Amino acid sequence: MLQRISISNFTTIEGAHVEDISLTYEIFGKPLFEAPIVLVNHALTGNSKVCGERGWWNSLIGKEKCIDTDQYTVLAFNIPGNGYGEAKTQVFENYKIFKARDIAHIFLKGLETLNIKKLFAVIGGSLGGGIAWELAALRPDFIEHLIPIACDWKATDWLKANCLIQEQLLLNSKNPVHDARLHAMILYRSPESFSARFKRSYNHEQNMFNIESWLLHHGEKLDARFELSAYKQLNYILANIDITYKRGGFLDVVKNITSNIHLISVNSDIFFTLTEDRITYTTLKEVKQNVTHGIIDSIHGHDAFLIEYEQLNRLLKDVF
Repeated sequence: MLQRISISNFTTIEGAHVEDISLTYEIFGKPLFEAPIVLVNHALTGNSKVCGERGWWNSLIGKEKCIDTDQYTVLAFNIPGNGYGEAKTQVFENYKIFKARDIAHIFLKGLETLNIKKLFAVIGGSLGGGIAWELAALRPDFIEHLIPIACDWKATDWLKANCLIQEQLLLNSKNPVHDARLHAMILYRSPESFSARFKRSYNHEQNMFNIESWLLHHGEKLDARFELSAYKQLNYILANIDITYKRGGFLDVVKNITSNIHLISVNSDIFFTLTEDRITYTTLKEVKQNVTHGIIDSIHGHDAFLIEYEQLNRLLKDVF
């Protein structure tokens, strides 16, 4: 069941004032304070429906799954403005109002309202993982296990470049959500994934190659359920992940984080690359011993964290 917290008089990292923010959330599994609490952060087009009927991470979360809802309390917030449920009514006039750190700060205010003093784990993929990093930087001793998946602590030049292309499509296309999604899908997968799946096959009924039909289908599907205002805002948040912003160097920030950090990468990810995650892991090891780096072996690119569920479950089984 979707629930709501009202956050008043919020000031962003850049000093903008927001009079009221509607923070919606869902809880799965054990009631609050009856079991360890796991916070799940959704990705760009995701929402708080992480498990159960039409849950987007059912392969990982649920009864007798890796994150077992018989043993844990699973909490998921909606990023304000993401267009899901009650948040659908809230559209921010300036889509550049929030950076990733602001979202983490809003989530912390929600956790404080719920009187949650400690989190067993924070887990998130892609944008959700970047927000997890920001949470840990804001509250270094609040999270026992930090699990950023298919993401990094900052938006690289490559990521910013692609977010700029996304933004230009969203601002200038006659069919913005549809067309931006086409571009995004080629970043979320890999050339090898497309070759293995489609093999240059042709759809004679539609008079186009199957890869073209598949991309157009995904564009239409997202356009039917996702709002332009949400896409613009979350794309901007993604482009502005950076736990060092206005703080100093990476080591200066992470040396204070007490969490066990479990990095998980995808070896074919062309969005948040394995190369960058390896640099992060090596740098972390200079100041922390309680850090691990798991790698999903897949041809399917960034989206493998949603596809290769057996590997992901295996990488996380020791935590949960």
